[in-house]
Amino acid sequence: MFTGIVTDVGQVVSIAPRGELRRLRIACSYDADGIALGASIACSGVCLTVVAVAREGARTIFDVDAAAETLAVTTVGTWVVGTSINLERALKIGDELGGHIVTGHVDGIAKVLSREDFDDMSKFWIEAPRELSRFIAKKGSVALDGVSLTVNEVEENRFSVLLIPHTLSVTTLGGRRAGDALNIEVDLMARYAARLSVAG
Repeated sequence: MFTGIVTDVGQVVSIAPRGELRRLRIACSYDADGIALGASIACSGVCLTVVAVAREGARTIFDVDAAAETLAVTTVGTWVVGTSINLERALKIGDELGGHIVTGHVDGIAKVLSREDFDDMSKFWIEAPRELSRFIAKKGSVALDGVSLTVNEVEENRFSVLLIPHTLSVTTLGGRRAGDALNIEVDLMARYAARLSVAG
């Protein structure tokens, strides 16, 4: 489990095909001694398992394997060497739940429709896959590229979010523009509520 509070921005340093898998090496500022093999790290919202850890100078490098399903339904398949990605370590018991409950199981790919900058903030209009729109509600939560955000407005399968200066500066969302693709995970509570309403 994660909270959607990004704790580092990493960079893809190599990509190697391995049959249906793709092994990615990611550089970050985390302490290598604190990353165990088998640990889960959310990489731009995608929960991936650490399969190797090393130090290279001042950087920590960790390896993850992306399976065919992950490559097909997330933006991981479009990453190249040099791609910057939001990183979050998995929650530990007792950690502060600063955002909202995020599983790291991305639901699909959303698209940035527009960006309006003002007062050091940015308002984004996002297009979600139509099948996910019923889980997105005004004042609800959504994770975009692993960042927990509050939904401001909803119009059919379009919704807006407002990014404060801090979020723009410490995540990759500051560099996003119209046309960019984003990993989207809808609020887990909204998904369960929709399921219960159907069952009832």
